[in-house]
Amino acid sequence: MLNFFRTVKYTPNENRYDAMKYRRCGSSGILLPAISLGLWHNFGDNDDKKKYKKVLFEAFDSGITHFDFANNYGSPPGSAEKNFGKILKKNFAGYRDEMIISTKAGYGMWPGPYGEWGSRKYLLASLDQSLQRLGADYVDIFYSHRFDPLTPLEETMEALSSAYHSGKTLYLGISNYGPKETMEAYEILKRKGIPLLIHQPRYSILYREPESGLLDVLKDNKIGCISYSPLAQGLLTSKYLTHIPKDSRIANPNGYLKEKDLTPSVVKTIKKLQKIADQRGQSLAQMAVSWLLQKKEITSVLVGARTQQQLQELIRALENIEFSEMELTKIDQIRSGI
Repeated sequence: MLNFFRTVKYTPNENRYDAMKYRRCGSSGILLPAISLGLWHNFGDNDDKKKYKKVLFEAFDSGITHFDFANNYGSPPGSAEKNFGKILKKNFAGYRDEMIISTKAGYGMWPGPYGEWGSRKYLLASLDQSLQRLGADYVDIFYSHRFDPLTPLEETMEALSSAYHSGKTLYLGISNYGPKETMEAYEILKRKGIPLLIHQPRYSILYREPESGLLDVLKDNKIGCISYSPLAQGLLTSKYLTHIPKDSRIANPNGYLKEKDLTPSVVKTIKKLQKIADQRGQSLAQMAVSWLLQKKEITSVLVGARTQQQLQELIRALENIEFSEMELTKIDQIRSGI
């Protein structure tokens, strides 16, 4: 494995910034690519190293400058950061200043009472571990990955503040926070003179929870928004229209998507959405990404990809992010039928 990382030479596409679209994140000076690459899946020790390296190169060559992690991404947990760190050192070393690298802490990472949630001890220890795995002096964005109902929010935000002032992160974010908790986190950091740069919620055509107040909070306070799971863990693709493929996430007993999630109602909905995508000249996956990007509240869409071809398909969603009112109404009607 070490020889593989050492011997593959990489020279980026010199025209990599020509086609990608970039959007301002909140009121900050940061521009994020409309499509960012998430490394939740496909980049662990148990994944194909040649494939995921090609995906990373394809991403950067296409103008994707934002690479998103959490401390527990990959199998085993932490391996996604570790593997990216090797590529960063061997292939991307001269391009670090062209990248936005983010990581998160909040879910279970190590045994015992200090290995998850939102305590100061956990968050700062986790960030140090992430930096070690990445081989980096800092990350660009450090997130509280989930709201901790048992830890005072002041403590969680104080931990983020410490990370910010130490220079180990340039910006702060939160993920999976509700509207009320988001507003409170924003106010706490504001009192400390630190902006809340970005929120990362789960959001897709099928999952609409952010529309129940969160998007309004982000818009009103000029907080960026990067949506994860835009394809609903693969449901918003054509792969489940007729059967469950053997190499799919549902077929994996350890995956997050379960067979029970693929109800007859969901399949019916997917087929109807596929028809609209066909009429638009897009794949269903492309339409799912485009649907998010047509919303002014969305700064970037966080996608995952197992192959270069999958990533290229999703990037082509940028070719058509305009929807007619009739299309949007029809999509909402189909979604409400689940």
